[in-house]
Amino acid sequence: MPLDKFNIIESTLREGEQFVGANFTTADKLKIADALDEFGVEYLELTSPLASPQSRADCETIARRGYKARILTHIRCHKDDATIALDTGVDGLDVVIGTSSMLRQFSHGKSIDEIIDIASDALTWIRAQAPDIELRFSTEDSFRSEERDLFRVYLAIDKLGVVNRLGIADTVGVATPMRVYQLVSGLRRVTNADIEFHGHNDTGCAIANSFAALEGGATHIDTSVLGIGERNGITPLGGFVARMYTHNKSATKRKYKLKRLHKVDQLVAEMVGVSIPFNNYITGVTAFTHKAGIHAKAILNQPETYEILDPRDFGMTRYISIAHKLTGWNAIKDRAEQLGLELSDAQIKLVTQEVKALADIKPIDLNDVDELLHRWAAEADGELQIAESASRIANRESEKQIA
Repeated sequence: MPLDKFNIIESTLREGEQFVGANFTTADKLKIADALDEFGVEYLELTSPLASPQSRADCETIARRGYKARILTHIRCHKDDATIALDTGVDGLDVVIGTSSMLRQFSHGKSIDEIIDIASDALTWIRAQAPDIELRFSTEDSFRSEERDLFRVYLAIDKLGVVNRLGIADTVGVATPMRVYQLVSGLRRVTNADIEFHGHNDTGCAIANSFAALEGGATHIDTSVLGIGERNGITPLGGFVARMYTHNKSATKRKYKLKRLHKVDQLVAEMVGVSIPFNNYITGVTAFTHKAGIHAKAILNQPETYEILDPRDFGMTRYISIAHKLTGWNAIKDRAEQLGLELSDAQIKLVTQEVKALADIKPIDLNDVDELLHRWAAEADGELQIAESASRIANRESEKQIA
């Protein structure tokens, strides 16, 4: 499958519920689901209906909501779990069982042969009960599982012809992009089903790993808003979208309503009691902020010189910070033009020197810069201005040295 034909399985309402600050009410879940459906994700994944009576009721409510996104729920590889999940009316079941030696020893205690038998029986039964349901089978802790064990399981399940997707889960965030690519591409060569990747972010590789999975032939990527989830969470929706936008801007713009991303991030941040991080992909307060003078000049001439993402496509705006000692005269000139002030380049350069000198002594803000610009514009005698400017700069340098 071409790299651009991917699907997002948005798991804020499943993986995201495992975030320490998440305690979503039914109303919260509906708001999140509405926002994500408006954004355009292809799937919404919900907490298992077996988690609690309310979880079951919420599955039923969201499944009846009439979203464009397909509704999935995540369950253990048990017929009893599947029976309850099927009754909720969801569009698909995401079935999982652990395959690493850790989980086999300390979780369910089953051998690889037993895992194959259990999964084959459960998945075949589910397909018989619900011929049209979307069915995924995933191994848990895939990247700490022996590869030969993984492929034994995947080949056995794929051969049954009852699942739509095979899932690979980096449950503890141990994988690297190269390892993800190798495993996914190997699985792609020997199986027929679609491939889903679920990547945790414990070591900061979730976005890179998700992209590597697509490069290897994966078709579905799990995300959550702001990356929330168990521990450090999983691939963040915004970060993954940013990565795909840089790969193919036009395709990503067609698939998703990018200007709605900020609303989604704000909504979930408020619900879980966190602020959007300052350096968050796309929606962070500094995501499109430029400070260095040499950067500002280039940005003013051609934004793409220092921006791989166009803020306008996401409903965001760029900001050029000028009230500091790193500022450049081109940025100061742009500010003067915004204020409708007529100053020569020579005057602008002297204002810039004053801004730098003042910033060396104390923190300043945009009002300080505007005050200098207005004062220069109000004074008629350019030569006197230059002399006074030199004197002010010299005095400030002396003050700085004394301090």
